[in-house]
Amino acid sequence: MKSLSLLVSVAVLSTSVFAADLGKLIFEDDFNRKETQTAVDEPGNGWGTNSKSRAQGDKQVDLKDGAMRIHISPRADHAVSVTHAAEFKDGAVTLRFMLEDAKDSLGLDFADQQCKEVHAGHLCVAKVDAKQVVMIDHKTGGMRNDIHEARKGKKPLTDEQKKAIAGKSKSVPHTTEIGKWHDLQVKMEGDEMSVAVDGKVVGSFRSPGIAHPTKRMLRLSIPRNAVVDDVKIYRKN
Repeated sequence: MKSLSLLVSVAVLSTSVFAADLGKLIFEDDFNRKETQTAVDEPGNGWGTNSKSRAQGDKQVDLKDGAMRIHISPRADHAVSVTHAAEFKDGAVTLRFMLEDAKDSLGLDFADQQCKEVHAGHLCVAKVDAKQVVMIDHKTGGMRNDIHEARKGKKPLTDEQKKAIAGKSKSVPHTTEIGKWHDLQVKMEGDEMSVAVDGKVVGSFRSPGIAHPTKRMLRLSIPRNAVVDDVKIYRKN
């Protein structure tokens, strides 16, 4: 019984230390509000979307039952991007999410649009789908301007470019149950990103782009559909 109690105590302690190490809370949203109309996106509280520019203005974000429901328009030419300012060097984002179909996924894309060496300011991203968690360094990898332009133009990459993108992502098998709410935490400190789902660390990844000195924006990237709630953003420094 003593050994069991010790294990429980260690588990509780580990969880509390992990949760307490996120930094200062700088933003939170429980989406417990109503929209004033139903024609266009109106997420409120400082959120923006790309529906006007990439989905011909179609509504792709709804506030319903105290959560944000994100659904891509058939006319969209890009994944839905729901954005909010989030300035920090080291910090974390926590939220609750639900995938309603096995093809759905949710990405937390961190960006700095003042960084001109990468396409659209893309720095790094953590993606969750039904089968895995993926962590990517965009800044020194595939979103570096020259690499992005070569791929966009379907040009062969140089040996240097191939070397640059090698090892700039990590996939970890993880089953996320469909139709159920889950807790997600993405934490960045120095050049390391770690992802936890439902209180358990799924994986971590080190890469130089993660250490970019100023993450200025959080983009929720949804190529199909996802439901999000209780978003919190923390700044450690």
